[in-house]
Amino acid sequence: MHKPGDVVLGGLFNIHYTSVFPELSFTSEPNQRTCQRFVTAGFRYAMTMAFAIDEINKNSHLLPNVTLGYSLYDNCGTLVIGFRAALSLASGREEQFILDDTCVGTPPVLGVVGDSSSTRSIAISTVLGLYRVPMVSYFATCSCLSDRQKFPSFFRTIPSDAFQVRAMIQILRHFGWTWTGLLVSDDDYGLHAAHSFQSDMAQSGAGCLAYLEVLPWGNDPAGLRRIVDVMRKSTARVVIVFAHERHMINLMEEVVRQNVTGLQWMASEAWIAATVLQIPQLMPYIGGTLGIAIRRGEIPGFRDFLFQIRPDLQHNNSYGNSMVNQFWEYTFQCRFAPPHAGWVEAGGSLCTGQEDLENVETEFLDISNLRPEYNVYKAVYALAYALDDMLQCKPGGGPFSGNSCGTLQRLESWQLVHYLEKVNFTTPFGDQVSFDENGDAIPIYDVMNWLWLPDGRTNIQNVGEVKESAKGEELTLYEDKIFWNSESKKAPKSVCSESCPPGTRMARKKGESECCFDCISCSEGKISNKTGWYSVLNRAVWRHNLSMYLNTFPVFLDSMECTNCPEDFWSSPQRDHCVSKKTEFLSYHEPLGICLTTISLLGTFTCAVVLWIFIYYRNTPIVRANNSELSFQLLLSLKLCFLCSLLFIGRPRLWTCQLRHAAFGISFVLCVSCILVKTMVVLAVFKASTPGGGASLKWFGAVQQRGTVMVLTSIQAAICTAWIVSASPAPHKNTQYHNDKIAYECVVGSTVGFAVLLGYIGLLAVLSFLLAFLARNLPDNFNEAKLITFSMLIFCAVWVAFVPAYVNSPGKYADAVEVFAILASSFGLLLALFGPKCYIILLRPERNTKKAIMGCSITKT
Repeated sequence: MHKPGDVVLGGLFNIHYTSVFPELSFTSEPNQRTCQRFVTAGFRYAMTMAFAIDEINKNSHLLPNVTLGYSLYDNCGTLVIGFRAALSLASGREEQFILDDTCVGTPPVLGVVGDSSSTRSIAISTVLGLYRVPMVSYFATCSCLSDRQKFPSFFRTIPSDAFQVRAMIQILRHFGWTWTGLLVSDDDYGLHAAHSFQSDMAQSGAGCLAYLEVLPWGNDPAGLRRIVDVMRKSTARVVIVFAHERHMINLMEEVVRQNVTGLQWMASEAWIAATVLQIPQLMPYIGGTLGIAIRRGEIPGFRDFLFQIRPDLQHNNSYGNSMVNQFWEYTFQCRFAPPHAGWVEAGGSLCTGQEDLENVETEFLDISNLRPEYNVYKAVYALAYALDDMLQCKPGGGPFSGNSCGTLQRLESWQLVHYLEKVNFTTPFGDQVSFDENGDAIPIYDVMNWLWLPDGRTNIQNVGEVKESAKGEELTLYEDKIFWNSESKKAPKSVCSESCPPGTRMARKKGESECCFDCISCSEGKISNKTGWYSVLNRAVWRHNLSMYLNTFPVFLDSMECTNCPEDFWSSPQRDHCVSKKTEFLSYHEPLGICLTTISLLGTFTCAVVLWIFIYYRNTPIVRANNSELSFQLLLSLKLCFLCSLLFIGRPRLWTCQLRHAAFGISFVLCVSCILVKTMVVLAVFKASTPGGGASLKWFGAVQQRGTVMVLTSIQAAICTAWIVSASPAPHKNTQYHNDKIAYECVVGSTVGFAVLLGYIGLLAVLSFLLAFLARNLPDNFNEAKLITFSMLIFCAVWVAFVPAYVNSPGKYADAVEVFAILASSFGLLLALFGPKCYIILLRPERNTKKAIMGCSITKT
């Protein structure tokens, strides 16, 4: 179909579905190929280009004084024919056709609109690119065409498959479909889409493919039977198809034959609007299809233009509008004269050219869903605006060598490529048109859904859109409008393994896909509180791109690994969140703490009672005979020993940690010092009773006794002070004993300081024991040395046993062991030293006389 003009644009359209080539005998001139199965939509695309050029020619603001013409070719859905047509347009060596009554020839073709197929566009653009002839496709989406090294003059008004694939993946992520099947056509369109889909899915962590199958060209029943069988057996409920109408027709025949239902289909832009599939027989199988569609647009005045189309009766099948004649014959089921043999005899009618399009039902006049047509419209206008920019160039200010400009008399196609790269305009529908550095248009798609109506008809409804933005791909879905072809009327599930619940982690099943996994409970101290899914394909890539995906759409996450809780926290029983660890210390509220506190207070009370007894009976012989002042000091020190054990109970704090050992050390040194002095006094007294021993008593008077106790106690006080100043004990959170508990304890700060403190007490105790042991057989009715020996034996035994028990007791039990040692040794001293005396004072008062004590002594002597 042709129209003359000052500048002619070429167009390649799929007017027929397929073609039949004659047999080649190479003995005679071959017959022309025969195109079959007229495609109404393809003819409407061609008429869109004719309308756009007609509209531009009427526009006084765009290309004034320049008339555009067109030369439109039918590629018959075949690469060879499409390639031949493109070469004819580019070389000008096409068959001659009549331009008007006086001129026969071929006008110059400055640019080409087309082709609709990625495979044909690749082949054609490879050649046209050598001569920098611009080619603007309206339907070729292969991402490979974005390679400017291979296709320097290729442009398109439809987004590339790279964007379409990302849009598909966004929909998958939105509904949580992580286990899908992928079917692609066996051509550049399908194979490149499969490669992009696998690559993008791996990088984004959107899921896994249950299967990937290539749909055969032509009729291959065995291959289709195998593919549908794979689909039927697979657990994937979502099937994504990057293919053409013809593939889907053959595929659906086999789907119906095997009665495969319950699948959620996702369509690429190549077949989402295919009316041939929108029939009641297929709706139980394919109803509810979601898919990506080319942006719908509106073209004012286009319908009126279509009604004005009329065939040319004068030049039937030879003049430039033979496409119109073929459309007329297809629509009205007639033939122009002269018809082929047998047509009239078979009852066929002849076309008059006066038939009325309003009286026939044809999809040709349906302009309610202009999608590829809108892309054709934008492609023609892109070429026109680029040409207009080039012709408006001021001499001397051009972008070419020597600041030259392109002129109408010497137009070069490569000059138009330069301006096409910079073109930027807005359509009457409000869409901006421009090309990026790869020749791709601003990407935007509509999301469509096949609504199965109660009367059996199908309505393709818009349920959202996806477009490029500064944040990446932006998906908008109106879920309440989506029709789901299932009993639940809800989005189906398509996962290999159900999402792991909180408290578990994913463990991949050996030999299966990364999306197939078991859920294993987290170990103690670890949690997982994420729900959803993310692929295990590439953790590093996922983490790197996480922020981008969070800004774009919701991310579904599963925990591949359980995370450790912070140091002061532990996992809950459900392993889904961290809880504060239980704190463990010797508390006043637990049975052990209550028991030790009670014993401590009991010991303190006992000391107070004994002290009161000794004070009350201070004038009795048994009290006076055993150095009452030292006895009072000893009882007071034992009271302090009992009380200091309370510092080991309760939450450790800095002052309690510092005070507990100092109080313990000083109290026990005071106690043992009194015992030591008592022992020394006993020895001195008996030594003084021997001839010549009286002088020894002058060294053990009251002042000397007090001074000795004070000096010995001061040494321990100095040790404690040096220890606290140099390496003070302090509270510490110990998590080594129990994983789920924090043991609050007081670290000694300096092991040497603690050892010196204990060693000094032990030294005084051993010294007291040895002196008392030496004096145990001295004659006396009530020889206190025996009681001191026994008490020191208990004291030393308790503290010798304390060391290994203390070292091997964890947490609060170490404090309990130390408290027990304090109480045991204190009670040992109290009972051993004061028990017999209280017994005599309270129960045997007859023995608490000077006569009884001295009498027994004389008798023994």
